[in-house]
Parts: sequence; structure tokens; C-alpha cells
Amino acid sequence: MESQVDVTDAALDKPTGYLRDPYPYFEGKRRQAGVFPGTVMDYSKTPESLRPETQFAAVSFEAVNQVFRESDSFNSHIYDVTIGLFLGPTILAMEGEKHRKHRNLVSSAFKRKSLAHWEPAVVRPVCTALIDEFVDAGSADLVHDFAFEFPTRVISKLLGLPEEDLPWFRQRSLELISYTVDYQSAFSSSAALKDYFLTQMDKRKSHPTEDIIGDLVTAEVDGEKLTDEAIYSFLRLLLPAGLETTYRATSNLLYLLLTHPEQFAAVRADHDLIGAAIEEGLRYETPLTTVQRTAIRDTEVAGVAIPAGAVVDVCIGSANRDETRWERPAEFDIFRKWIPHITFAAGEHTCMGLHLARMEMRVAMECLLDRLTDIALVTDGDPHIYGQPFRSPRRLPVTFAANA
Repeated sequence: MESQVDVTDAALDKPTGYLRDPYPYFEGKRRQAGVFPGTVMDYSKTPESLRPETQFAAVSFEAVNQVFRESDSFNSHIYDVTIGLFLGPTILAMEGEKHRKHRNLVSSAFKRKSLAHWEPAVVRPVCTALIDEFVDAGSADLVHDFAFEFPTRVISKLLGLPEEDLPWFRQRSLELISYTVDYQSAFSSSAALKDYFLTQMDKRKSHPTEDIIGDLVTAEVDGEKLTDEAIYSFLRLLLPAGLETTYRATSNLLYLLLTHPEQFAAVRADHDLIGAAIEEGLRYETPLTTVQRTAIRDTEVAGVAIPAGAVVDVCIGSANRDETRWERPAEFDIFRKWIPHITFAAGEHTCMGLHLARMEMRVAMECLLDRLTDIALVTDGDPHIYGQPFRSPRRLPVTFAANA
């Protein structure tokens, strides 16, 4: 299940404990400047020839926000030669008019009326069924038994995939997501998913369905439809975008509440606080701390000159703890005054699935709190949030009682 590989801090050329807690390093860099020459990424397993020749890291909120919003100075074409090798051409690496047209076409599958239907018809039943599988045991691993399974099953149902295909789909999805660990398996899974999705698309062309694949096959804006390649590439993009980040964000929130019992008790007593807890969890422990952009012209960010061609690490995790924007940013506090975070990026590449992700997390919390009581984290194995740039706990062993 876990796609994050172990890497020593020495290999990362970062301080001891960086993978467990990169935030002190981010803070030290951020207090020196909003942008610094260098990287927060791990290139320990990347051949020298594939590493960017010139690299900077944006770590302040202002700098990160600027890079995201200045599409005339920065683009995301770097993904064409990284994850794009496995996904194919997607809106992730598109810019300008081409990006706008494709985004308008695929966004039809995520319209608000769809979300209103999906919650009672898909998301809540999936969550309820998952809890049914472990509720009588009195203990569970909320990562393996719940947080990872939840978005996997939701996505498969939203796509309209046959239930018997779920084990195969889950395995191919995991192999694709783990491209940094085993690129050969990722390529094989990418090809298998292409063939699989083409078959599913062909079925819907003759017999339309009310699911995401059906919406994409029939989507039309200004007389233009999506090509088959654009559709299956986008469907493959949903796996890391919708599965990986949602399961990590949900796991992070559960860990943070379990390790802050007073705040957890407040949420249990008042479910209206779930929304605030979700937003604070997304700010405090974003599931993806860093994305990348390429400078397409000589420019300047936070007073630092960035030459054309330089790769910029856009460090969302650091930006979300910027002390010039939040008081006590290194504290998890669901009661703090709400100030918008930047977890879902900004500008034209703002995450398209942000409303779905928030809804999934809210439903997950509501179902858990309705069904389980006296939830306690088992700390014997030292469960903790880990990783960079993807972050989440690997295990969340808990004990609980079933709610009558």
C-alpha cells in the first residue's frame, strides 16, 4: 500500500529527522529568505543527468502564491518528463488556452450537482460498508482498513467500474502511483490501465452511463469533445490526484486529532467543528508538501532572481506554516482564526477535486464518529506522520468501542 520509500537523511543531504519532520528545516530556510537556491526534493535515486541544472525552492507563502499565479513566468511542463511519462498528456502539464479548454471539458465530471448526488449515493455508503468490516473487532488500523480503502472504493464507483474489477484496479493504481519506486511496473500498469479504460469508454459510447467515464465520453464545450487519449490520460491522473492525496490527508487528520485529545473531544461533541478540523489538518500537515514549476523567462520572486529554465520547488508545506501569515503556525489548533491555506495550489492549476476531497474527508469523519466511540491510538509502535514530499502515517492502530 505504501509508496513512500525509505531514504536516509544523509542521502537527502538534509538534517537528521528530515523525513519525519521537515518543518524545522523549512522554517530555517523561510526565515532567511522566501526563496533559496537549492532544493527540498529527494534526488538521491535520480541519475545526475536527469537532475535540474539550476534549481530554487520557494518557501514563504508570498513566494509560493506568486509562483502558482504567474503563469506568464512559470509553467508545469516539468511533469511531461516525470509523472507524465506514465500518465500521458494531462491538464497537469498544460498551460494557457489548451489547459483552459481541457479543464472546462473534464470539469463537467465534477460539477456541484454531481457532488450533491455522490455523497448519499456513493461516498457515505462506501464509508459505512468499510466500517462494517471492522466495527465488531474493537481494533483496526485506520490507514490500512479505512483511509486507504475509502478513496479507492469511492473512485472506482464514481468511475462506474465493476465491483469484481476492484482488486485488479487497486493493484494497477498502486503500481502506477509508485513510479518512483519501480518505473517498469508503473509503465506496465499504465499500459494496462489504458487498455482497460478504452474498453470502459467504448461501452459507454454505445450505452451512456451516469458516471465520470460516461460524463467524459459525452462532454462537449463549444462543440469540442475530448479525444480518447485525453480521457484515459485524465482517468489515470485521478489515481495519484484523487487516491493518494485524499487517503494521506484523511490519515493525517485522524493522526492529528488522536494526538490532540482535547480537540478530538470537541469535534466529537460538536460535528460542526469537522470543517474547521479538516482545514487545519490540510494546513498543518498537507499531504503533498512540494510540487514543481519551471521558469519560462528571467524573473524575480521574493527579491531573488530566477533565470529562465530554472526548476522551482513550490513548497506548499512551508508556505502553510509561514509565521508572517499565521500566529503560532507550528501548532495544530482547530479553533484558530481561519485564514486560507494553499494546500490545493492557486491560479489556473488550482486542484479541480478540492470540493470532492473536502466532502470525502467530512463524510469519513462523520461516519467514524457516528459508529465508533472511545477511539484511542495505540502508541507502542510509535505511529507518526512521515515522508517528503508525500506525507502521512504508515499505520494508525486504534482501539475503540462500537457506538450503540
